[in-house]
Amino acid sequence: MTRSASVEEAVRSAAAELRAAGIPPDEAALDARLLAQHVLAWDAGRFLASRREPAPATFVERYQTIVARRSRREPLAYIVGVKDFWKLPFEVSPDVLIPRPETELLVELALRLMPGRGEAPHVADSCTGSGCVAVALAHERPDIQVTATDISPAALSIARRNAARHGVTDRIRFETADLLDGLDAPLFDLVVSNPPYVAERDRATLQPEIREFEPPLALFGGDDGLSVVRRLVTQSASRLKGGGHLIVELGADQARAFERLISSAPQLRMVDVARDLQGIPRAGVARRDS
Repeated sequence: MTRSASVEEAVRSAAAELRAAGIPPDEAALDARLLAQHVLAWDAGRFLASRREPAPATFVERYQTIVARRSRREPLAYIVGVKDFWKLPFEVSPDVLIPRPETELLVELALRLMPGRGEAPHVADSCTGSGCVAVALAHERPDIQVTATDISPAALSIARRNAARHGVTDRIRFETADLLDGLDAPLFDLVVSNPPYVAERDRATLQPEIREFEPPLALFGGDDGLSVVRRLVTQSASRLKGGGHLIVELGADQARAFERLISSAPQLRMVDVARDLQGIPRAGVARRDS
């Protein structure tokens, strides 16, 4: 009788398939394991303890199907339907950008710059996508109110579900809007945004996972990547309270361009460009004059 392959052997074979598809070795090994855990509904501890057991009969076909999807360079997060951000799980689909670790810098800066507890700050999260920034802020600060906007109704549907998942629905108002345009809301203490900022001319240089699967509406910001950022700066100048802050995620080479935009914006002045954990200038911070 032929011995049934173990889970570990199936994962090893899947990792080889992913490497052959052009995925870097370390990432291929991790993704193969995480896909197996997803199919089996095992956590990492259960996988380590049981990986040498024969693969369950129902496992192989389902596992091969999703490994094939990953081999076509579909992002892992879209396959499993969830991505962690700020230590919270978020539903994701091809309707929203996959949350990145570097975007957590926006949350850190926002928490540092918004008014103190008890003052009920009003925050705008423009281009909210999955709602990860809005939900993380509301989760950390129970006293704030957030207006989260996106031009995509499909993205907002996912963001609403993520807010419900983490129990902050009552403190986030979701609006279909082009940035801050047309909002029936008071002035904001803080505007935060991870806008589309990839230049169209750089489309071909992106990884297949990004170029072929993530929503173009959330990625590309015109020829130079700054078309949405320009409009956001202009709108924020009139929608921030005196002393309020604008925090914008930027591409690696956009800090100086952002500084120029702020220098020409009425009532805004440049405060800082914060770097991410890789030392890349990642978030521009501006302040509205009092």
